[in-house]
Amino acid sequence: MKYGLDKLKKVDLRDVWPHEAFDLTKWLSEEPNLTMLSSVVGIELELIETESSVGSFNVDIYAQEAGTGRKVIIENQLEDTNHDHLGKVITYAAGKGAEVVIWVVARARDEHRQAIEWLNQHTDSNFGFFLVEIELWSIGNSLPAPRFNVVEQPNEWTKAIKLSEGLSETERVKLSYWTKYREVAQATPEFLKVFNPQKPSKDHWTTLRCGTSSYHIALLIDTQHGRIGIEFYAPDDKEIGHKAIDNTDMFEERLGLAATPFDAKKASGLRFYKNGCKIKGNEGAWSGFISEQLKWAIVMKKPIAELGLWALTSSHSEDTCGVGARIHDGWSRLFQRRGSWRCLNHWHVNRLAERQEESHHQLDALLQGLAQLAV
Repeated sequence: MKYGLDKLKKVDLRDVWPHEAFDLTKWLSEEPNLTMLSSVVGIELELIETESSVGSFNVDIYAQEAGTGRKVIIENQLEDTNHDHLGKVITYAAGKGAEVVIWVVARARDEHRQAIEWLNQHTDSNFGFFLVEIELWSIGNSLPAPRFNVVEQPNEWTKAIKLSEGLSETERVKLSYWTKYREVAQATPEFLKVFNPQKPSKDHWTTLRCGTSSYHIALLIDTQHGRIGIEFYAPDDKEIGHKAIDNTDMFEERLGLAATPFDAKKASGLRFYKNGCKIKGNEGAWSGFISEQLKWAIVMKKPIAELGLWALTSSHSEDTCGVGARIHDGWSRLFQRRGSWRCLNHWHVNRLAERQEESHHQLDALLQGLAQLAV
């Protein structure tokens, strides 16, 4: 019996992207492809700009995490990892004040994989380092298809434990609830087709992006009054917020919940709560609460689309003044909390801050020591 199957064939990256900046970076910065990377690393990425200036150097892709605004730098490499690019990603992160680093490579060498692992272990929960391999595959005469493989990433469970230290009892409950939310959301394909769940936090809300910075959906919990909720939130666009408020009846009918419109100095929108949902001391019911919230979010997207609540994406620019100082401060911020600042050659860091125009190859002496820390 013939099954009509064929073999997968690996395609050389440079057959499709001959040049890192002109081809790979350009391709990855396009929204569908950045979304593909977002789904792999679990962070919803919004492009700010490509070839973004860091002093006299340029980071391939400068982005931010939707909802939180955390700055993200993405460095691409069509080759095996090396010390030069390791130096670049840390230097760019420090210069941009980024808290998330994504290093996309053809192949991750063991010493650099261990270096990224070491960085994740020795920085706090605000920072995350991802090492991602990119591959191209085809079947028969088909067009090549890209595939991302995460080689190293932050240990969210470990960092969540660190984050919980020093929190109040209520903050720990919220962190635990959103940790469970992420688990349930990741196991709900219908939800994942529309949204990308954010990492757990100690807040009473978690944000769901809608493809624009002008409005979003947020899931809510109220530990004091024992209720769960959802809201449509326009942070500073009154036209969008008021249009949602004017159509309160439509949202209420779709969700089956009573709305509370809000119109503050800047923000406006609609908030919905369901009572009788005790959060504290009721962990066994959390999965059911969360599943209901996921359904609300999917339903809410429909009236948003029908009402045409779209918005222009604002452009961002980066002030490059004082880059040298930010590089030095960024390095310090990354390492001194954990007592690891002593592991770095301080003279090299000061020299980098003073002489930005020098080649990144002069970082080798500094970064070799960093990479070897994990060996």
